[in-house]
Amino acid sequence: MTDIEIRPLADAAALRGAWPVAQQLRPHLNEEGFVAQALRQFGEGFRATALYDAGIARAYAGWRVHENLVYGKHMYVDDLVTDQTVRSRGYGKQLLDWLKDEARRQGCAKLQLDSGTHRKDAHAFYLREGLRIEAFHFGIPL
Repeated sequence: MTDIEIRPLADAAALRGAWPVAQQLRPHLNEEGFVAQALRQFGEGFRATALYDAGIARAYAGWRVHENLVYGKHMYVDDLVTDQTVRSRGYGKQLLDWLKDEARRQGCAKLQLDSGTHRKDAHAFYLREGLRIEAFHFGIPL
């Protein structure tokens, strides 16, 4: 039987423990850059959470709760990734279910996330889990 635990990452040491998973989604960052940026973002409402199995980080999520005119109060998931070496074992689903429950606890009307157009397996997972494509996301480098 596995020992699954989902817990917040509230300091630099906890963030470093989840870095091996987070880097798979954010390869443009290095560990120190990831930790420093996440700690800065904590001051803006960013939160980080990881799913552990037997003490090993297997999935990571970065998220925030905020409000806008489009969605009202909602959870925006910046990052959601499962360690590529253990995908399809249910870790991503467990963490996404936790995020949905946390969004409800926070009084959110919706959970939102963006996913890169190249992440086809992630898209299939999100659709299986009830998320729907609702918009196009546009951007331009400045």
